Amino acid sequence: MAIYLDSAIASEAEVVKHWGWVKGITTNPTLLAQSDTPPEIILKKLVSLTSGPVYYQLLATDKQGMLAEARKAFKLIGSQTILKIPATPLGFEVVASLSPEITCSVTGIYSAAQAAVAREAGAKIAIAYVNRASRLLGDGIALVRDMASVLKGSDVEILAASIKSAQEAAESLQAGANHLTLPLAMLYAIATHEFSQKTVEDFAVGGIGLDI
Repeated sequence: MAIYLDSAIASEAEVVKHWGWVKGITTNPTLLAQSDTPPEIILKKLVSLTSGPVYYQLLATDKQGMLAEARKAFKLIGSQTILKIPATPLGFEVVASLSPEITCSVTGIYSAAQAAVAREAGAKIAIAYVNRASRLLGDGIALVRDMASVLKGSDVEILAASIKSAQEAAESLQAGANHLTLPLAMLYAIATHEFSQKTVEDFAVGGIGLDI
């Protein structure tokens, strides 16, 4: 299992770099657009701040454009590249073309059938937007469960995104997600519990430790 930072902000990547348990960074066109810095510069900085994968989502809308953008991203990010390619007929075609040379994920999956197509196209990661799927379909956790059933026995892993609570994060993993990607605030949230802090404070009262 891996937990990723979902952000294109270098200062946030700097924060999690020192934690030791955040294993990579996912980006998307919206996150990259929030900065005045060109995407090429942002991506290079993010690559320098993690030893794990850096996910880049293709924005081109035609096959040749997507292939060119993918190869440009790979040249920029290098072996840490995982491409995010939309779950559309054209997207699956592009995955089939690129997967022999660049690690591909399929993003925006909303059905188990699409997960099966992603597997056959050669993707290594199937991305489910859990909270968004709950809003659109009624149950994002059920989507993850259905995807896990279809992908069982394959080498395709599920990345759960669009997570809005620690409970939703845990339920996604329980349903079969292999990985999570979370914004910085949610990373703090899943590592925090009020009773954990209270327990620390209780032990500290009258406790004895090593002299430092």
